[in-house]
Amino acid sequence: MDLFQHRARRDQRGQPLAERMRPLTLEHFFGQQHLVGEGKVLRQVISSDRVPSLLLWGPPGSGKTTLARVIAERTGARFVTLSAVGSGVKDLRAAVAEAKQKRDVYRERTILFIDEIHRFNKAQQDALLPHVEAGTVTLIGATTENPSFEVNAALLSRVRVLRLEALEDDDVRAIVDRALDSDKALREAQLVVDEAERDIIARASHGDARRALSALELLATLARPGVAASRELCEQALGKKALLYDKAGDEHYNVVSALIKSMRGSDPDAAVYWMARMLEAGDDPIFVMRRLVIFAAEDIGNADPQALVVATAALDAVRLVGLPEAVLPMSQAATYLACAPKSNAALKAYMAARRAVREHGALPVPLELRNAPTSMMRAAGYGRDYKYPHEFEGHYVPAEYLPDALRGQRFYEPSTSGHEREIGERLRGWRERAAGGSREPEPEPEPEPEPTDE
Repeated sequence: MDLFQHRARRDQRGQPLAERMRPLTLEHFFGQQHLVGEGKVLRQVISSDRVPSLLLWGPPGSGKTTLARVIAERTGARFVTLSAVGSGVKDLRAAVAEAKQKRDVYRERTILFIDEIHRFNKAQQDALLPHVEAGTVTLIGATTENPSFEVNAALLSRVRVLRLEALEDDDVRAIVDRALDSDKALREAQLVVDEAERDIIARASHGDARRALSALELLATLARPGVAASRELCEQALGKKALLYDKAGDEHYNVVSALIKSMRGSDPDAAVYWMARMLEAGDDPIFVMRRLVIFAAEDIGNADPQALVVATAALDAVRLVGLPEAVLPMSQAATYLACAPKSNAALKAYMAARRAVREHGALPVPLELRNAPTSMMRAAGYGRDYKYPHEFEGHYVPAEYLPDALRGQRFYEPSTSGHEREIGERLRGWRERAAGGSREPEPEPEPEPEPTDE
């Protein structure tokens, strides 16, 4: 479908609100300011009319298709769309052949937009390579999946990957406002949505503009003309009860704080309750799991090294299965972390080391710790006097590994909680030996050769 056909279709009734509200200018494009803001990379290449082939990677409703159409509008290029779900190599060849004819005969450029490009197999992706490289088409692919895993390396090397983020609540709210102000069908339905209910729709959409507009369209059929839509009607349109946070977002962070403090306080009941509050309000489970992974390292650490394993495994499980089943590994992780022994020694160790770095700057690496791959470096003393711990009894030899200015500094002090008690005892023994508390061990002797039967 080229651009003038797209404009014509925008005027037809029966189109979804999300399609009717799709902007064709950057001025009406909300979000992704790290790409389209003043002075940012995408705005610059659009303004200079030198748009390369692109791969737009981002969550649903973040504006990938819209951005591709804005690029086509601003650059005056033909806009041809294919969906990787229903298209194959035959469709690609037909689109490329037409693009070549338009270029050669009419000097028209073609933007070939492929939605869900990650669904193309390797052969289909390879079919694009010569045409992208020759400039027959400017490819813009859209994907919700990590292109490092789903797009082959040959194609990745010929496109620029741009990461789109889920829209901010303010961006979704602006899209909702624009739809209520400018859409003819909503005005004819006399849909009235007050400020608080607009906020509900924006926040419950979780960065997905399409979800917000779909809810708004359904709300137009549920609400009485000219009567402000209630919160209950908004919840029906959204398809769930809106356990939402306040306008400033304070309640969101209050609940996050309660979750973390409950796990830190070793209360699994409160931890799983606050986590359920977040999930039932529609919070992103990946966001919740990131907090649990951070907690495992910050508040448990080496007191139970398995905690970080459990948290990261749960994060992978959430990505694999998605909601609603994801609540099971999430609950397992939250209760495990709450019941684990606690220690913030890892955090304190890093903070102490960071203070030393900022105070002393980039101190030189001691000669004996430097790598010595060349004879010149060995002659300069690199690696000299280094003692290989595995050659000594217990795989340990007293030595200093900090820069000279920091000799004797201690950054990591294990707690007496959980596994760190054992770590602390082991570390104390090493430190006593390093301080001269016991004689330096001799290297282990080479083993005698085993006798043979001969």
